[in-house]
Amino acid sequence: MSIESDMIHVEVVFALPQEQRVFTLVVNKEMTVEEIIAQSGVLELYPEIDLKENKVGVFSRNVKLNATVQDKDRIEIYRPLLADPKEIRRKRAEQAKESGAADPVTGGKKNPLRKQN
Repeated sequence: MSIESDMIHVEVVFALPQEQRVFTLVVNKEMTVEEIIAQSGVLELYPEIDLKENKVGVFSRNVKLNATVQDKDRIEIYRPLLADPKEIRRKRAEQAKESGAADPVTGGKKNPLRKQN
């Protein structure tokens, strides 16, 4: 087996609201996700990343730090959510009902063909 066959190409991605950083690396295929992230240099550039707190994934699927990856995989470091999406949708629906923009029965958009009581 040659040394080249032990190497794979991967990307490490970290996105902020105003920018996205992509680190392209050639690593040993036996390296774990955690080792690849450390080698990428992203932790030095963004000290707010805490791998004990931030979740990581490969192509939007959560993985553990000790997982290995395939050639051409993209390792993503996720930021914590600022708000719960379900809670935001619930509040938006309540506001629409209160303002009259939503159907009081279904909570959805008003149907212009439906008879109003």
